[in-house]
Amino acid sequence: DFFECPFNSMYNQYTAQNMPSNSFQLPQEAKDTVNRICRGGTLPFAKDGEVFYNRPIGSPRRQLLPRWRDQSRDYYRSYTVITPGARNRGCRRIVTGGNPPFKFYYTDDHYLSFHPIS
Repeated sequence: DFFECPFNSMYNQYTAQNMPSNSFQLPQEAKDTVNRICRGGTLPFAKDGEVFYNRPIGSPRRQLLPRWRDQSRDYYRSYTVITPGARNRGCRRIVTGGNPPFKFYYTDDHYLSFHPIS
């Protein structure tokens, strides 16, 4: 189940201005990861579910996710999206917002950009 966000209008305005176009196809592995998160299923990697701090570290091109003044430091969590053929965790992730999560984002470039998942 997905939960209603109390900041929907602020989120939608931010998304329209700062998020990439939502005209992409979410890979099946990403859909599987979202389903596992929503069901509370077993996650394949030890780092899955760790806090994603949403800071501009590493690249000046890094896109940040929406922030609110009263948002807790552990608001965002990161989960690995399995990449077929990769010998490590790869660079694809699902980032969730909220506890329980009600916002979902996909990145295929290790947090440089995000696609909101609806």
